[in-house]
Amino acid sequence: MTSTAQRSSNLATAGQHGLVAHSDGAFVPVQTRSERFRSVDVDEFEPVNGREHEWKLSPVAAFADLTGGELDGSRLSIETADAPGIAVSYIPRDDARVGAAGMPEERASANAWSTFGEALLVSVTGEDEKTAFVTRTGLGAAPRAAHTVIEAAPNSRGFVVLAGTGAARLSENVEILVGDGACLTVVSLQEWDDEAVHLSSQFARLGRDSFLKHIVVSLGGKVVRVNPSTHLAGQGADIEALGLYFADAGQHLEQQVYVHHDAPHSKSRVNYKGALQGTGARTVWVGDVLIGNAATGTDSYEQNRNLVLTDGTRADSVPNLEIETGDIEGAGHASATGRFDDEQLFYLMARGIREDEARRLVVRGFLTDIVQKIGSPELEARLTAAIEAELEGR
Repeated sequence: MTSTAQRSSNLATAGQHGLVAHSDGAFVPVQTRSERFRSVDVDEFEPVNGREHEWKLSPVAAFADLTGGELDGSRLSIETADAPGIAVSYIPRDDARVGAAGMPEERASANAWSTFGEALLVSVTGEDEKTAFVTRTGLGAAPRAAHTVIEAAPNSRGFVVLAGTGAARLSENVEILVGDGACLTVVSLQEWDDEAVHLSSQFARLGRDSFLKHIVVSLGGKVVRVNPSTHLAGQGADIEALGLYFADAGQHLEQQVYVHHDAPHSKSRVNYKGALQGTGARTVWVGDVLIGNAATGTDSYEQNRNLVLTDGTRADSVPNLEIETGDIEGAGHASATGRFDDEQLFYLMARGIREDEARRLVVRGFLTDIVQKIGSPELEARLTAAIEAELEGR
């Protein structure tokens, strides 16, 4: 007879290899995203070889130190610009809020979780609108680990920008806790130096009748991989997940998005857009939506659009939709990757606009669709200027 300890060991080993226990005791391949193996202990994950489902589209050799090496888990250098109702502080690893939103599904995330010393806490309270900028900067070239918890109290409202600038080799976990009736916007802004490497697993848990607007903006860095997972745990929870990215020559920008509808009458909208230019520019978008059997009345839609500006680029776009109940309002997904619309260019050039300027207008209009949904005039202006700089090759 198999002991309980041996059985647990077998389950962990099977999970590391993408297997899950069937009702008859046999191990079968994982059939749904929610069954993936999870652990906060890096030693429970096999070394990364690049053939795993979560790593097969990533340049794993470029960040082997973050998936398997020793990380510095001390406090990062941060700059804050907050407002009354948003407080920034540190909490210990054993705080009850750490782990409340999610757990690592892959080795880089687990390595950061096993290493960090204290978690940065961004606490949002009060029903008035307020904005806070938290910028990580000057991290250097050594491999680092970090953990951030963003907590919105019930019925609170807030806008939090978590930004990264300068040099970095960072693996981090970000947890977002949205209380019942709260309305929160979180912007993950990557404006790193050209050689920076950033791996970020972001977990959100939404309470009853809460709303989260989660925005990923990736412009700088050599390799940037931001994977947001959202658990719609409370009835009536609502997530709007937006993404904007612009990859230049030799740059790898990746997003693996997961939305888990786990309560009745929840809603999700996922909309990511990216542009690519220059030899070796690479983007990856994977969108997983799971509508659980308890999520009756769900309304869900995800889409990804990529605009290819030059030869020598590659955009991977993989939408996935799993539905475990037939009692839903609607669900769908879409994906498209293409070059300039010749008709749009002809229309603009027929009105006296030069071809190079016409191309800029098309790209600007394509990406501005996301920028205008952010909800912060200051940040929207900043991103518009950054897009202009990308188009000019700066």
